Amino acid sequence: MTDAALPRAVAREPAALRFSTGEAMRHAVLILGALIVILPFYVMVTYSLKSPAEIMQGTGGVFGTQEAFRDDFCVKLGNDPEDCMVTPALYNYVTAFEKAPLLRYLFNGLVVTVSIFFIQVLVALPCAYALAKMRFWGRELVFSLVLFCLLIPVHAIALPLYIMLSKVGLTNSYAALIVPWTISVFGIFLMRQFFMTVPDDLIDAARMDGMTEFSIIWRVMLPTAVPALLAFAIFSVVAHWNDYFWPRIVITGNRDLFTPPLGLREFKGDADGDNFGPMMATATVIVTPLIVAFLIAQRRFIEGITLSGMK
Repeated sequence: MTDAALPRAVAREPAALRFSTGEAMRHAVLILGALIVILPFYVMVTYSLKSPAEIMQGTGGVFGTQEAFRDDFCVKLGNDPEDCMVTPALYNYVTAFEKAPLLRYLFNGLVVTVSIFFIQVLVALPCAYALAKMRFWGRELVFSLVLFCLLIPVHAIALPLYIMLSKVGLTNSYAALIVPWTISVFGIFLMRQFFMTVPDDLIDAARMDGMTEFSIIWRVMLPTAVPALLAFAIFSVVAHWNDYFWPRIVITGNRDLFTPPLGLREFKGDADGDNFGPMMATATVIVTPLIVAFLIAQRRFIEGITLSGMK
């Protein structure tokens, strides 16, 4: 290295050092955030695998170790403890399915979330198309109202919605769980942002071929909007699958209509806290489908968020 090049190399070294330090700090913050997010899931899973005594004493590692717990489980299954080859980790899950009809609750959650999402799409696509690609008086005002509705919390309209449903006799029914959420202003906003990225030439070509506006929506815009729809599906399904507030209000006298979060009430803690294990097992069963669905649709979800212009 020449004498002239040496000062330039020395000058570049602090910048590289600062870059490495900044990268290390960002990674440290991201790792800390990931640990904070993962910690509740770790506690949920490990509690679902332990005996009541291990949960209360904070022992047993991750999977639980008490042989007495295994013996009790074998006896409960009708097997001789000496010949029983089972793990205590299954005890809380078996207890959860015995104590509450979890399959029924999971079925109710599936019916509610799929129905809500399907109707939301039927409403959001035409509305978003009109706001993005059609010219009419008051369009910007309507879009402003959509943005305003995004600011209204669910809790603010819960009482009026409940009164209306009660007046028409729809409480304690699937309709009470589905109807209030069939119009999603967030879905309209998200799809409108995506449709803004679709070239107008594509729509003009469809019109020249004689397609009506509704045909354009369902035969042209819908296929192009699959990434955005998958992103919206994640938001919608997670929100309504995990919703406890609204089902707790409108479902009061019919256990057969309980959604998965309401099913957790079957394991509300007694004085001795012996329901912690089955409760955490139930929570694990409820959360697992969402995690699997997100992992499957992760790439399309990120693509849909990016293409729709969400930040």
